[in-house]
Amino acid sequence: MNDGFISIDPGREKTGIAVFSFNGEIYWHGIVSSEKLLDKINQLIDNFFIKLLVIGSGTSSKQKQRLLKENFPLLDFTVVDEYRTTDEARKLYFKDNPPRGWKRLLPLGMQTPPVPVDDYAAIAIGKKYLKMHNDI
Repeated sequence: MNDGFISIDPGREKTGIAVFSFNGEIYWHGIVSSEKLLDKINQLIDNFFIKLLVIGSGTSSKQKQRLLKENFPLLDFTVVDEYRTTDEARKLYFKDNPPRGWKRLLPLGMQTPPVPVDDYAAIAIGKKYLKMHNDI
């Protein structure tokens, strides 16, 4: 496995997380309660070769940035503008989980995912980071 980074969609109550390689492969994604964020990141650092934390600029970002910088001072750190990542998260969710039955007939723009998509927002943030740095 190559070096990678953790992408974070910060939220007040829940946080989306995705683990990427620098060539764009997604190793893992999920949602954790914000109070368990540090434990989860420690677990991911133990399981993957993490070099960087990428965090979105949205809700609770400043608070999470301070927390992450204090607890992971040896990792590089960058902030990515979250503009339109929620829309992208919905598209990514439906790409992985296409509607079934009669819902297939409805345009995706009229549908709402049945579960939180914070992890897909973290994926969108990670993809935005990679695009900005021409890593993929």
